[in-house]
Amino acid sequence: MASKKPHKPGSASIAQNRRARFDYFIEETFEAGLSLLGWEVKSLRQGKANIADSYITFKENEAFLFGATIQPLNQASSHVINDPTRTRKLLLHRKQIDTLYGKVGREGYTVLCLELYWHKSYVKAKIGLARGKKMHDKRETVKDREWQIQKARIMKNSNLR
Repeated sequence: MASKKPHKPGSASIAQNRRARFDYFIEETFEAGLSLLGWEVKSLRQGKANIADSYITFKENEAFLFGATIQPLNQASSHVINDPTRTRKLLLHRKQIDTLYGKVGREGYTVLCLELYWHKSYVKAKIGLARGKKMHDKRETVKDREWQIQKARIMKNSNLR
């Protein structure tokens, strides 16, 4: 989900894919750099990113972020054609790409972008190796979350007496 507020200097997170943790079991996470254009970095500083429908594809031993939307700014130059949904290259080590590609091809995993964030002056993507949840798994997740909320209420009320 994209945040509607502009990026604050103190916070490192740009955009998060909250739906991914509901729909998938995240087995392993990796940090990857992103190959971006100048106008995309400016838009990310304003918080105009959405990675809710994004996923990672592999082509010719390279990883690409597909489906992420970075909205161009209105003040950007008009002589450059900005494509908000262009495919962006992920910067990973060869061993990491081989690991991800092997698990996706042989074991049926999915690779998703979980978060975009700032690391110093660079934009990094937190990507996760995920296995899809079934409907009953989602129900258990909701039930556990509701139980944690109820438990916190009970503990709060018992401490007040």
